[in-house]
Amino acid sequence: MIVATIGSHSALQILHGAKKEGFQTMVITDNRRKEFYKNFSFIDYILAYTNLDEAVSLINEIKDNGILIPHGSLVEYLGKERVDRIETKIFGNRRIFEWEADQKKKMELLRKSNIKIPEVFERPEDVDRLVIVKLNGAKGGKGYFLARNKSEVKEGIRKLIETKIIRDENEVIIQEYVVGVPMYFQFFYSNIINRTEIFGIDIRYETNMDGLKRLPFEYSKELNINPTFVVVGNIPAVARESLLPVALEYADNFVRTTKELVSPGMIGPFCLESIVTDNSDIVVFEFSGRIVAGTNLYVNGSPYSWLYWDEPMSMGRRIAREIKIANEKDRLSLVVS
Repeated sequence: MIVATIGSHSALQILHGAKKEGFQTMVITDNRRKEFYKNFSFIDYILAYTNLDEAVSLINEIKDNGILIPHGSLVEYLGKERVDRIETKIFGNRRIFEWEADQKKKMELLRKSNIKIPEVFERPEDVDRLVIVKLNGAKGGKGYFLARNKSEVKEGIRKLIETKIIRDENEVIIQEYVVGVPMYFQFFYSNIINRTEIFGIDIRYETNMDGLKRLPFEYSKELNINPTFVVVGNIPAVARESLLPVALEYADNFVRTTKELVSPGMIGPFCLESIVTDNSDIVVFEFSGRIVAGTNLYVNGSPYSWLYWDEPMSMGRRIAREIKIANEKDRLSLVVS
């Protein structure tokens, strides 16, 4: 069996983990990155495409003996229509992609999971506090902006429309900006062993938000730069142990709700992207229904994955382990779609 993924995001970790579990590995990559992936001996096959339709054709070449591992670049790069044409088995639940790509559906799923979330404003006219305006899809924070009032919200949306980043205001969500420490809680749900595992925590490194924080106030004010939230890296984090029961309760709630609303439910890795406030509330502002790039920090295992497995267990390897166990038990249909 071949474990394959698109050459981006967390491909190296995914394929390294798959090789550790004894699988053949394949990266399907833009032709410009082909030479890069040749550097890594754990990648058995490198298929290069020159356009996105060709990428789908290459993925479908392994439909009889392969499994594609999705990550944040899959839908964002290929688009929903092309992903719908993929005939190769995909690890996880394909139906979760649609919910993850729509900010309003995201918040609905979190709300129904009894998870604390920021207030969402339906219209710019309703804004009465500091907000963050966000776009749909896995864009890594690109296009997001802060606004202090309805006028700034309207102006920011107008600029997004003028630059053709969005077509209308229905393509954004206006969300209360919660002040606290960002913590992105990574989980893995196994319906083979019926367990939700806390797998790691990261903090996103965002430019130019983090760059501005390093400047003295008088200089950042003089530059007159609005903060942006494009993610360019990740920082490891460990939470106070007293926070973990709430985080795991949220994750279990999320798993149950996805089973009800997005059958067959959550399969494998997901992330609850959160702010921890000064009174230790965990406020979840987004979720990712697949592996997140923050797990790349833990190729040799995180402080939490060691507690479950007592061996170096990256998220990539955990995915491969789940496929391996499912295959051995003749239950592969439970982990792919």
